[in-house]
Amino acid sequence: MVGRTTGQGMNQVYVTFPCGELTLEGIYHIPQGPGPFPAVVVCHPHPLYGGSMDNNVVYAVCQALCEMGIAALRFNTRGTGKSEGNFGGGIAEAEDVKAAISFAASREGVDPKRIGIAAYSFGAIVSFSATIPEEVQAVAAISPPLAMAPLEGLKSYCGPKLLVSGGGDNFTPEQAFAGFCQGLPAPKEYEVTPGADHFWWGYEEQLGQRVASFFASAIGD
Repeated sequence: MVGRTTGQGMNQVYVTFPCGELTLEGIYHIPQGPGPFPAVVVCHPHPLYGGSMDNNVVYAVCQALCEMGIAALRFNTRGTGKSEGNFGGGIAEAEDVKAAISFAASREGVDPKRIGIAAYSFGAIVSFSATIPEEVQAVAAISPPLAMAPLEGLKSYCGPKLLVSGGGDNFTPEQAFAGFCQGLPAPKEYEVTPGADHFWWGYEEQLGQRVASFFASAIGD
């Protein structure tokens, strides 16, 4: 832990945590109140195209979660920002997600039985292509790029699921998104936001509130 800043209704703490021999960096968002809090790990879009934990969607989701009393951890995968290592093609990064889950669950004031993942774009590939860790109680896939990966982990995951996509998302046509979601096991929620594209510019607050409301219902008090 090397720094702390205060935002509206929350503290933001810069953290580092281990992933095998690597050290990854992140920002831990702490809600106001005594806790224990649920916690959600928030995974960023593709790092080779500018994606990082400072992404507009990632930050908006973390802020909304914190305002609803849910701790949030956004972090940089290997080779991104000050996280050690090199880009792993979306495969090695699955270990980064597991390390982030373990770190979030171990934080003082967090209830380790109420852990979720919110994963945006490339983050969904990293988080949901393989079996989702059993300690995860709820997941949200934001703009899942179905043309790039089948996200097999979601097809076998029986916990609460939220999938959201923009009506103008060029990576996942609306019809393909609906068909994928219909084939997932319950419980599930899915919706398309008219007017939004893959990057959610101008829709961040609306999206953040939707995702946070889902987790408040799924793993909140």
